[in-house]
Amino acid sequence: MRSLIVRSFSLALLVAPVLSQAAFLEDSKTSLELRNFYFNRDFRQPGGSAGQSKQDEWAQGFIMRYSSGFTEGPVGLGIDALGLWGVKLDSGRGERGTGLLPVHNNGDVPDEYGKLGATLKMRLSQTTFRYGTLIPDLPTVSSSDLRLLPQTFRGGQITSNEIAGLTLNTGRLTRNVQRNSSSTEKITLTNKGMTGLTPDDQFDFFSVSYKWFDNLTVSYNYANLEDNYRQNYFTLLHNLDLGTGRFLKTDVRYARSSDDGRTNVDNHAMQGMFTYRVDYQAFGLGLQKMTGDTGFAYLAGTNPYLVNFVQINDFANPNEKSWQARYDYDFAGMGIPGLSFMTRYAKGWDFKRSLTGTDNGTEWERDMDIGYVVQEGVAKNLGLKWRNATFRSNKSGNDLDENRVILSYSIPLL
Repeated sequence: MRSLIVRSFSLALLVAPVLSQAAFLEDSKTSLELRNFYFNRDFRQPGGSAGQSKQDEWAQGFIMRYSSGFTEGPVGLGIDALGLWGVKLDSGRGERGTGLLPVHNNGDVPDEYGKLGATLKMRLSQTTFRYGTLIPDLPTVSSSDLRLLPQTFRGGQITSNEIAGLTLNTGRLTRNVQRNSSSTEKITLTNKGMTGLTPDDQFDFFSVSYKWFDNLTVSYNYANLEDNYRQNYFTLLHNLDLGTGRFLKTDVRYARSSDDGRTNVDNHAMQGMFTYRVDYQAFGLGLQKMTGDTGFAYLAGTNPYLVNFVQINDFANPNEKSWQARYDYDFAGMGIPGLSFMTRYAKGWDFKRSLTGTDNGTEWERDMDIGYVVQEGVAKNLGLKWRNATFRSNKSGNDLDENRVILSYSIPLL
């Protein structure tokens, strides 16, 4: 923590010359999010997983976000800062590994961990360049924020909105900081039946998204982790107004992943999510199919952009076919705004149980979320969520039941 304070002071000295700029200060925003997270995963097969019968941890997270405005003039300058601190409340050697807290090489879990990030930014017209700590959210790379603290990357990114309806993104990531770590590391690929994977410090991405109409957006995304894989990703999002409070949302995606050098990456991912919404209810059907020699390619620790990526599983094994049925309800329809409910069931089949196995793998997952966010009063923005999941598979070592309880409170400071 002493190191974090020293780095924060150095950062303050660096930006001091621009603090007199009115726009820089007037458009600045600062917030503090308090996140209390309890995670329990109970392994249901004999012997557990890696010798553990369960994973059970409880931790408190602090997420400080600062975003400045831009200095005046044709070229605006600014800075963003991110301070992350996690504190262990409960964890044991036989219960570690939830992803909330780091695990040292000797198996110990530290009492606390933290990380500090800064991003320099420059704006010219409707184009912004950022360099430093990034939290990308694109189909080809989406940082995970599903545990105590968010995953971050180091690199540079350019975002342009010069043409109405058209958004361009391009950049390079060089380092990865996992959500339960303070250390930077090279970027790696999640192994889905792949060989020859190696960590690298050059992940390039490009994205173009165009909003043809208010209800229709199409996009193309490209990614390349040097010497590992290339990916071309196409998406179409359409929202049809059927009148009288009814809508049909169509989300269609196709991704082609191939090797870039010394791996065997080979995957076609075809997906579609169709959601019918009427008043305060929504009914969804997700379809997903993997073909090729390997499963879907995505960076380690990130959220894969797949319609059947659910609480525990991604249903992205080689040759896997899967479907999902989902139901959402907003209790504002019963006069309780802020209360929401979601449940879904997903099933996959015909995937390889191992690199040399036959295509007879099956798996299913059932999820349920109940959440409430206080709408007004002193406790406004206080949120409580319970996430429950059950997962079963005929692959050995995968059966589990899981509960997550998350208490969050966001406080605007500036």
